[in-house]
Amino acid sequence: MGVHAQRETFRDQDHVRFHPIITQGGDLVNVVPSDVRMESYVRAGTVEAMKDANVKINRALQAGAMAVGATVEIQDRPGYLPLSNDANMNAFYRKNAEALMGEDRVWIAGHMAGSTDTGDLSHIMPVTHPWIGTVTGSLHGNTYEVFDQDLAYIQTAQVMAMTVIDLLYGEAEEAEKVMAEFKPIFNKEEYLKFMESFKS
Repeated sequence: MGVHAQRETFRDQDHVRFHPIITQGGDLVNVVPSDVRMESYVRAGTVEAMKDANVKINRALQAGAMAVGATVEIQDRPGYLPLSNDANMNAFYRKNAEALMGEDRVWIAGHMAGSTDTGDLSHIMPVTHPWIGTVTGSLHGNTYEVFDQDLAYIQTAQVMAMTVIDLLYGEAEEAEKVMAEFKPIFNKEEYLKFMESFKS
């Protein structure tokens, strides 16, 4: 309930998500469990929003333990950082995708709630992470099925190859321009320091 009360403080534009599951909640009925364990994700659209939400959630969990006279041990671990696609990389990929698939089938999407290690890369180097709508069913379930294999496997590989050619053509001037205009959120040292800060 304490975490739920914090949801009012999460800004819509930060896309904060909290996904808890109880992995251990006791062994017998009619007995107050001595050891309850929970795992969760805290996701958000930016690193700052993610850190802010994490602090609030940890505080709420500590308060909940205090309210019932229990103790709590919290172990923060880094997860994937939010994805931040590079506009220049997106433009190259979009141009090639439109040429191969048609303009009406390609667009720049808004924030995606899913997470991937590309999010970490996007904080230190320019990336584009396209999403291809070729599946049906539950994303992480047994109904997940690719319904357009040519688009999923062949055309997407062709678009990526076309994008690489555009970037490296000639003396790789376009790739140099992408790198010159990219403003990283972290440099390598800052990224490693951020990850190390989660060690307890």
